[in-house]
Amino acid sequence: MKIIAVIPARYASTRFPAKLLQDLCGKTVIQRTYESAVNTGLFDDVFVVTDSILIYDEIINNGGKAIMSVKEHESGSDRIAEAVENLDVDIVVNVQGDEPFINKEPLAKVLDVFRNDFDSKVDLASLMFEITDKSEIENPNNVKVVTDQNGFALYFSRSVIPYPRDVNAGVRYMKHIGIYAFRKQALLDFYRLPMKSLEASEKLEQLRYLEFGKRIKMIETNQGSIGIDTPEDLEQARKLL
Repeated sequence: MKIIAVIPARYASTRFPAKLLQDLCGKTVIQRTYESAVNTGLFDDVFVVTDSILIYDEIINNGGKAIMSVKEHESGSDRIAEAVENLDVDIVVNVQGDEPFINKEPLAKVLDVFRNDFDSKVDLASLMFEITDKSEIENPNNVKVVTDQNGFALYFSRSVIPYPRDVNAGVRYMKHIGIYAFRKQALLDFYRLPMKSLEASEKLEQLRYLEFGKRIKMIETNQGSIGIDTPEDLEQARKLL
């Protein structure tokens, strides 16, 4: 089973333009993310796929591998699908370009889902962790996920799901971590399918997979992600390094 990591990297960002090229203690954010992915040792290959010649040159000039997008894309999945369409791979892992602190252990658990999926019932696998703080649960920037009894995603939302009508029901609130592992075919199917109303409303591409019947296996971890969405996040990342 051939496994690669692909890091979609847009230059434009609504909240923090050019954030991937910001300095993070001597290296750019995207370069640190790329190196972190390589250093996990989990992948047969790692690529950055980008619409920006600046990001492309940053990776290539530092000895990495990058692919320029040919088309404009609405989502990271679309960008990745175009890049891997003609590559001989089985599993494609989407690593977020603005999350340079990649943790190997939960990623390995995601990949184990496919190694143990002998009947090929899983189309995608992803990560979640429990959040308990009320402000975190209500924050629309934190995507929540609910699953069935076998750990397959039922729905993702920026809203509070489930709604706590009975606060004593013992519900756990799970935050989605945006690292995905796809079967290549599921990714190519996504690329060819239209955006429907749920995805358009929530601006969450994983809803396209659910709307068209793909099965997303969620793996619980106790380690949250550290993303860089704002200048303040960048300062926190610098302190952490």
